[in-house]
Amino acid sequence: MLKYLTVPVTAFQQNASLVWDDQTRQAAVIDPGGDLDLLLGEAQRLGLKLEQIWITHAHIDHAGATAELAERLNLPIIGPHPGDQFWIDLLPDTAVKYGFAPSKTFTPTRWLQDGDSVTLGAHTLQVRHTPGHTPGHVVFYSPEIQRAFVGDVLFAGSIGRTDFPQGNHQDLIDSITQRLWPMGNDTVFIPGHGPESTFGSERRSNPYVGGT
Repeated sequence: MLKYLTVPVTAFQQNASLVWDDQTRQAAVIDPGGDLDLLLGEAQRLGLKLEQIWITHAHIDHAGATAELAERLNLPIIGPHPGDQFWIDLLPDTAVKYGFAPSKTFTPTRWLQDGDSVTLGAHTLQVRHTPGHTPGHVVFYSPEIQRAFVGDVLFAGSIGRTDFPQGNHQDLIDSITQRLWPMGNDTVFIPGHGPESTFGSERRSNPYVGGT
């Protein structure tokens, strides 16, 4: 079975996720924004073999430690969509601006497009391109366990900001209603910040997208 652990990192309390095959212990880390010693310590505690880095989008709190982790463990970087290239290029300056540890730019081993998939052991997750918060944002969806790792597209009771460069509010709403809702009301999503929720709950009560 596919399992995961959410590990809040950085001063922004960004939800990095360790995802693994419970038979082989093969693992990926989603959005290693920082605090690598914490993340690697959890991976070691769980007996995981980190093999991949998956990136939802390239804001500093989600991608700031990506280059360091990739270099340290010789891991491939999967994602995001090419629309976030400019955010990757800005990582060193953004780290300084927000008081993060020094960050390096990186070139993904594999860019992701809508309809792609990623594989971990015997498990496959679907990739959907979900622009709006950033132009190259993607989410990872496992129908097997009805979980979606959605970065900063949707939160419990809120939605992602669209006032950053190349953000677009209508694109974000379209991403939520056209890309996330079809995954089903019972699907639990792991947001980039804060607690988990279900798409059904947000459709009913989220003031930004409720009733859509």
